Amino acid sequence: MAKPTWPNKQIEVNKYVADGTWRTTISRVWDQNAAEVPAKDAIEDTATRLTWANAKLWIDRVALILVEAGIGRDEVVAVQLPNSVELHLMRVACEKAGVLCLPILSNMRESEVKYSLAYTDAAAVVIPTVYRNFDYAAMIEKIRPTLPKLRHVFVVGGEALEGCLSITELVKQPIEKRFSPDLLEQRRYQPQDVSFIGLTSGTTGFPKFVEFPAAASGVADDFIDIMSLTSDDVVGAIAPAARGPNTVVYLAAPKAKAKIVMLPWNGAKEALEWIERKRITVACLVPAQLAMMREETEKQRYDLSSVRIWLSAGSLLPPSLAEAVETRMGGVVLSQYGAVDFGVATIPLPEDSFEVRTLTVGKPRCGTRIKIVDDSGQEVNRGDSGEILGRSLYSALGYFKDSKATEAAWNKDGWYATGDLGRVDKEGNLAIVGRKKDLIIRGGQNIYPAEIENLLVNHPKIRRVAVVAMPDPIMGEKACAYIVPAGEELLTMEEMVSFLKEKGIAPFKMPERLEIVDKFPMVSDGQKIDKKALAQDISQKLNAERAKTA
Repeated sequence: MAKPTWPNKQIEVNKYVADGTWRTTISRVWDQNAAEVPAKDAIEDTATRLTWANAKLWIDRVALILVEAGIGRDEVVAVQLPNSVELHLMRVACEKAGVLCLPILSNMRESEVKYSLAYTDAAAVVIPTVYRNFDYAAMIEKIRPTLPKLRHVFVVGGEALEGCLSITELVKQPIEKRFSPDLLEQRRYQPQDVSFIGLTSGTTGFPKFVEFPAAASGVADDFIDIMSLTSDDVVGAIAPAARGPNTVVYLAAPKAKAKIVMLPWNGAKEALEWIERKRITVACLVPAQLAMMREETEKQRYDLSSVRIWLSAGSLLPPSLAEAVETRMGGVVLSQYGAVDFGVATIPLPEDSFEVRTLTVGKPRCGTRIKIVDDSGQEVNRGDSGEILGRSLYSALGYFKDSKATEAAWNKDGWYATGDLGRVDKEGNLAIVGRKKDLIIRGGQNIYPAEIENLLVNHPKIRRVAVVAMPDPIMGEKACAYIVPAGEELLTMEEMVSFLKEKGIAPFKMPERLEIVDKFPMVSDGQKIDKKALAQDISQKLNAERAKTA
């Protein structure tokens, strides 16, 4: 068994197993579905479609391929694939083979991939040969001599190159005839075992790696209830499923026997066409994708009547965007809150009021508890802002091979420090104020960038906005607004100030500088703005300006 990094967590693990709270795993769900509804469509992408029975055969064969390749129990298999049938099913196959699955974002390149494989001592990596004109096989071939633990390179699609094994070809062979029927039952992870490693996106350099137990699949039941998922639903993975939002895609959809559609992101137009064609009922995406899709619907009409729920996660969703989506595109927008480092924390219900669904991220679900604390760790009064701490039945167990980071993130009582700032209203709904590290302190007064961003994004000349701190010799910090314009007509500083005054914000919160850019720097997952880079940019500009006047 893969031992959690944080030994104290093992006490809770033993309790959950003993009382039956942790009772199943996602690989057993796929087995059960194959037995109960073998001919029903289970999963598809733009090129492949499998029934539950065919998917089980694929999973079993790939699990046996990993075993035959000599990959030992608890060794790591990294999977760098775009949204596809293979990306989804590799996670299940790894669980059955008793090896740790580490999904890597398809847009990561040599530096990040090399670090990830080296840090985790990955025994194998699964890649496409070429995707979007990038040669993954050449990248791995280049870094392979520096990775002594990397013994196998598996490719999906295309021809197997020298030194690689083609999963696409190998799964066509009846490998199961060469093994005992009970081998995978002996190898597969149990609920209490660490079975999956999530990769964080962070802006502090290289990512961290988070351990999750196989029992994390238990969140599926809550999401099935919240979304009223049934076997008639079609769940679309539009955001990169290697990171998220993937709780519904990976866990709830299989448990509900709903069909899964894996869609690589090729722009808003193609995504909307696939939603229309496949009659997707639950679309899982990030706010940036949702914004681009809403803009696309202004240019062309799409039949989106099948969509019941737009599930957004990964970053804050502006209330104005949620309103525009529901008005223009139909369905209900739900903004899920959580983190790769922790798991799911809160989500509103579809039947909640519009205000609850857009101004908050709902109540804690899925066995999660939260509390809001001040800088000294003391719980604040209801309605006051502070850092969000969480603990959950299905949270991560710690950081892989990093006990110091684990101890820094989880306190001795098992509460995880999210680094996010929030407040809980009188009904128990959580409102996200912003990131603790993004907080701007201007002369002792707190400015929460998300508050300003949610106002500015409504201006017709603004497509995207990010507010960051800029150093000031007198006030300590002031706010600077970075803007990506919506068109050729650019926003002026005077227009921004006038617009915010009309919204009634306090004068000290007003951004005191405006920067216009063509696009924002993004963190490695491509879903979040790299505010650290923006803060560095404005600091460098201020230093250069001061040097000129010195």
